[in-house]
Amino acid sequence: MKYWKEVEAAHGAPDQLERLFQVARKENNEAAFKADVVACHRAAPDNLLYAAWFHRLESVTSETSVEPRNTNWKHALPLSIVTGVILWLLSDKRLVYQPDQMPYLVHLAPPVLAVFAVAFLSVTARKGYRRALWGSAALAAAVSYVTFLTPDNAHYRLLMAPHLLLLSWTVVGFSVLCEGASTLNKFAFMIKSLEAIVTGGVFLIATFVFSGITLGMFLVLDVEITDTIVRLMFVGLPGAIPILAIASSYDPLSSPVDQDFKHGIGRLIVTFPRVLLALTIVVLVIYLVTIPFNFLAPFENRDVLIICNVMLFAVMGLLLGATPVTVEDMSERLQNGLRYAIMMVGALVVVVSLYTLAAVVYRTIGHGLTINRMTVIGWNSINIALLAMLISRQCRIGRAEWVPALQQTFSEGIPAYIIWGGFVIIATPWIF
Repeated sequence: MKYWKEVEAAHGAPDQLERLFQVARKENNEAAFKADVVACHRAAPDNLLYAAWFHRLESVTSETSVEPRNTNWKHALPLSIVTGVILWLLSDKRLVYQPDQMPYLVHLAPPVLAVFAVAFLSVTARKGYRRALWGSAALAAAVSYVTFLTPDNAHYRLLMAPHLLLLSWTVVGFSVLCEGASTLNKFAFMIKSLEAIVTGGVFLIATFVFSGITLGMFLVLDVEITDTIVRLMFVGLPGAIPILAIASSYDPLSSPVDQDFKHGIGRLIVTFPRVLLALTIVVLVIYLVTIPFNFLAPFENRDVLIICNVMLFAVMGLLLGATPVTVEDMSERLQNGLRYAIMMVGALVVVVSLYTLAAVVYRTIGHGLTINRMTVIGWNSINIALLAMLISRQCRIGRAEWVPALQQTFSEGIPAYIIWGGFVIIATPWIF
C-alpha cells in the first residue's frame, strides 16, 4: 500500500497525518490514502485518530458521490456521428485486401475509434493535446506500415487485427495517463477500459436489435434494401457507439483512480468477475482432469490449440476484472476468499498455459517456426511469467498488501504486452 507505513507511523500524530493527506492530494492519490487509512482503522479500531479520519473521508466520499457527473455530450455526440460515418464509408465492399477479400475496416476500425476517443478525452479535459497528437501520429504510422506490408503476407494480415487493437488501446491509455503515472492509476485505467467495453457491448446489442427490427419491417413489405443502407445500419450506427460508451462510463476531468467504480455498470464490472471465479475454478479443474484422456489433442489439432489460447486470454481478463481497486467496502473474510480464489485460478491457468505452450513448441519442432507459432509462444510466455509473478508475490506478502501486489503485477504487464505487440507488428513481416 502506497501510504500504509506512513499512516501507521502517524497513529498518534494528527499533524503528520494531515500533511500526508495533503501530499496525497497533490499526487492525485486520495483514493490510495483513503484505502490505507481504512486498513489501519480496521487493524486498530480503538484508535481515535484513525476513526476520525475514517469518518471524515467517508463523509467526503458520500458528498461527492451524490453529485451528478456532467457528461460532455456536446462533443461526444458530434464525434460519435463523425466516427460512425467514417466507418460506414470504410465498409464499402470495394475496400478489401486481395485475394482473400478481407475488409480494410478490420485494420482501420480500432485506430479510427482510438483517434476520436483520444480527441474526446483531450477536448473534454482541456489538456493532453500533445500526447493525443503524438499518439494519433503513431497510430497512423502503424496502420500505414501494416497496410504496406500485408498484400503479400496473408498470415501477417490476419495477425494484425488484434495487435492493432492492442496498439489503439495503448494510445488511448497514453493520452489519459501522464508520464510516471502511479500503479493504482494504471490499474484503474484497465478496469475502466473493461467497463467501457461492457457498456459499449450493451449499447451494441440494443443497436443491432433496432437495426434488425427496422430492416425486417421493410423486408416484410417487400421493400428492397440497398447494401448502402444495410452497411449504415450495421456498421455506421454501431461505429458511433464506442465514443458514446466512453462518454457514459469515463469522466475525463478526473484521473482513472478517481472514477466511479461503485455504481451502474462499474459495479457490475467489480462484482461479476468475482462470481465467475468459482465457476472458472470448477471448469479448469475438470479440464485438467480430462487432459490425460485426450492428451495429444492440442498437439495434433490446431483448432483445439487456438481455443485453448483464446480461453487463457479470457481468464487473464477475468483475473484483472476480479481484482479490486480498493478494499474499503470488503470484509476481511471476503478479501481472504477472493485472494485465495485468484491465486487458485492463477495456479490452474499456469498449468494449462504450460500444457498449451508445450503443444505449440512440439508443433514448431515438427513443422517449423511460423509467424503464428512465434506470436503465440511470445504471448503465452508473457502470461505465464505474469501469473507466476502474481502467485509468488501473493505467497510472499502479507494480507494487508495483497491488493496493491495484484495491481502492481497487472500494471507491470502493460509494458511487456506493448513491447511484444510492437515487435509482432514491426519485425515479423521481415522474419517470415
